[in-house]
Amino acid sequence: MILEIENLEAGYGRLRILQGVRLEVGAESVGLFGPNGAGKTTLINTILGINRPWKGSVRFDGREIGGLPTHEIARAGIALVPQERELFPGMSVADNLKLGAAYIPHAASIADRQLEMVLELFPILKERYAQLAGTMSGGQQRMVAIGRALMANPRLLILDEPSLGLQPSIVAEVFDRLAELKKSVSILVTEQNVRESLRAIDRGYVLENGAVAIEDSAEGLRTNPHVVKSYLGI
Repeated sequence: MILEIENLEAGYGRLRILQGVRLEVGAESVGLFGPNGAGKTTLINTILGINRPWKGSVRFDGREIGGLPTHEIARAGIALVPQERELFPGMSVADNLKLGAAYIPHAASIADRQLEMVLELFPILKERYAQLAGTMSGGQQRMVAIGRALMANPRLLILDEPSLGLQPSIVAEVFDRLAELKKSVSILVTEQNVRESLRAIDRGYVLENGAVAIEDSAEGLRTNPHVVKSYLGI
């Protein structure tokens, strides 16, 4: 397994959010679902070193990373695509993409190869290469954000609500690309749009009240009565 989380507890101040979470990601795409307040963002922040674990273990590629500084975790091979995209709007698509590899030593030497891969995955970025990122549509900016993360040549790509604020046709395109990406990089994606996500993942976890309530394959989640009722709107 690339990412192994065991008995993880974390929170803010005296408020415990994560309660004994166990989660694994191998060479696959894994979904993380649950209602607002379930602990998804806290879990991501703890993986990335933004929060320190109270208890338990976070191992990446066999190495304990729980509590390490975020920049060390990024250099180890984990890249995040945040909800808000957080691009530099006054810079071109090209410059935003290149920044993804600029401070990752193992990625800087293969930046040209990664850039070619990103532009092949998202052809619209090649067309808009010189355009200012801030003048692009929300969906195109999301593609820039994913491309920038891929420029770091990560072993694990974490996406936090990639469909947030996007129109349905763009959501479908983003998840089509994620389905392609899982062939070359491990993926952990948190998402409210469970129906669309299930097309792009291999397995998934449902997090409720800070604990894993359900763990199953994509097909198992698609037919699980609780998931159908609570998350698929059927």
